[in-house]
Amino acid sequence: MSEASLKKFQRRMRAIPKAARNAAQSALIQGGYEIAEAIESLAPEDSGDLVGSIAVTQSGRATPPYSQPGGAKIVPENQVAITVGNSDVRYPHLQEYGTNHHPAQPFFWPGFRLAKPKAERRIKRVIAKAIRGAR
Repeated sequence: MSEASLKKFQRRMRAIPKAARNAAQSALIQGGYEIAEAIESLAPEDSGDLVGSIAVTQSGRATPPYSQPGGAKIVPENQVAITVGNSDVRYPHLQEYGTNHHPAQPFFWPGFRLAKPKAERRIKRVIAKAIRGAR
């Protein structure tokens, strides 16, 4: 391999992570909203508070306080968090997993598993396109 082609290869390898990160962000957000819609469609609706507490949080922002899973946290770069619950709705985990007096009505994880493959395919497709175009 000549020195010029080696430098060209190294330049392209350095450009790939940046191109992939930039391209993935919009696909991550779109996938997050699609997953949230699937979760909303499966959530039980008595008063609508549970459905209204489903939130998509983009990177660099804090999730709602008392949200499940995990409470208020800053979402890391190149991630999207989908949470259920807030300071008014503190029972999503009880709804999802049930209690001794209330049967489980899973909605979060089934909705997540239902919509995740489509979101993953979009993200992979966008990243692959960015890698091919990286210069």
